[in-house]
Amino acid sequence: MTAFRLTRAVTLTADEAWSRVTDWRSHAAQVPLTRLSSVSGVPTGEGTLFVVRSGVGRVGFDDPMEVVRWVPPDGGGTARCRLEKRGRVITGWAEIEVESQGAGAVVVWTEELRIRPLPRVLDPLVVRVGRVVFGRALDGLLRGHGH
Repeated sequence: MTAFRLTRAVTLTADEAWSRVTDWRSHAAQVPLTRLSSVSGVPTGEGTLFVVRSGVGRVGFDDPMEVVRWVPPDGGGTARCRLEKRGRVITGWAEIEVESQGAGAVVVWTEELRIRPLPRVLDPLVVRVGRVVFGRALDGLLRGHGH
């Protein structure tokens, strides 16, 4: 199985943390050789579709995703976003949760990632690489503009 979970406690408010971790253009900017190539449905909500392009020049692949759950912060509960990955190369899902905790917030990112060309025997490697890549991306998103 290729599921992993990342948790970060931050001094940001839940609203600010949510805003940062659901900024799809910033997501792509945090991952090397990746950019947001299209997005539909702004502001984001259920049904928003976006495509992240990974690669160099003409060599690469598209990673289309759809927001299938969108529950922004409401002042007390847990905010939740679920993305379904619908690509030919990468499939799976990601869930992002943000909950107020004291003066700050806790962000939990859970990812189930499958890279189709790779045999299942490499799933443990996919998890290790995923933790590093998505962990750095999450840290970068939460740092934002000088934080």
